[in-house]
Amino acid sequence: MIERVKTDVLEISYETGGPRDGPPVFLLHGWPDDVRAWRTVAPKLHAAGFSTIAPYLRGFGPTRFLSAHTVRDGRGVALAQDVIDLADSLEFKRFSVVGHDWGARGAYQLASLFPGRVSRVVGIALAMQPRGEFRIPSFAQSHRFWYQWFMTLDQGAAAVANDPKGFSRIQWDTWSPPGWFDDAEFDETAKSFENPDWSAITLNGYRGRWKPEPFDARYDALQSRLSATDTIAVPTLMIQGGADECDPPSESEGLERHFTGGYERIVLDGIGHFPPREAPDDVARAVIAHLR
Repeated sequence: MIERVKTDVLEISYETGGPRDGPPVFLLHGWPDDVRAWRTVAPKLHAAGFSTIAPYLRGFGPTRFLSAHTVRDGRGVALAQDVIDLADSLEFKRFSVVGHDWGARGAYQLASLFPGRVSRVVGIALAMQPRGEFRIPSFAQSHRFWYQWFMTLDQGAAAVANDPKGFSRIQWDTWSPPGWFDDAEFDETAKSFENPDWSAITLNGYRGRWKPEPFDARYDALQSRLSATDTIAVPTLMIQGGADECDPPSESEGLERHFTGGYERIVLDGIGHFPPREAPDDVARAVIAHLR
């Protein structure tokens, strides 16, 4: 069921499901993806008694900015504040968060910045980044991040804006072992990339990691707080695909000391960058166990 709510910045569209009185769990999708990523996982959470809220992130699907003048800020802190704004609108004082890829970054930053609001966190495919820093990676990881370097070029950015679906299809084709999706599923998901702000959010989110980009000043205080935080006190589960060709297991190792409230990391053998789609049963089982 798709519902909508207006915040100060956005009209956020989101899917809900499960018992209305169940513990609320936000399901945050990744890039390039949308809420369809949770379509197999969510019913299992509902059967376990949880109520889920799966928003289309800013720049995706039917979620829209209220003003043409708002800077299209793709930082994790902006995504985190969007969730807080949505939770406030729904009158959720505390909730759990399960995030994949960009959604995982938002989930970790929610736990870092709003620990009193977040009960438990699950991050999928992306590791927690202490202080929210983007450091130049190893040569091997830089090779995997070709798409990020491509977007820092003005000509590359123009190419992405001209063909967002073609650019996204490359990631689906290469980040996981073959055979995990069909053309029809990609085409349905890629309708979310028709959002008029998808390219702007995508480009800001990636280019802003490596070069100066315009940001929305309303999130600068959150970014400053995040820069001074290198631990998470909320109980956290990290789910890693063992065959992830974008963010491999080596990128999520050795982070235990950054979690003061408990931390578990699970590696799913043979699974790539999209575990909620590739291994929904394993993901749902692990998530339910952690949330309980």
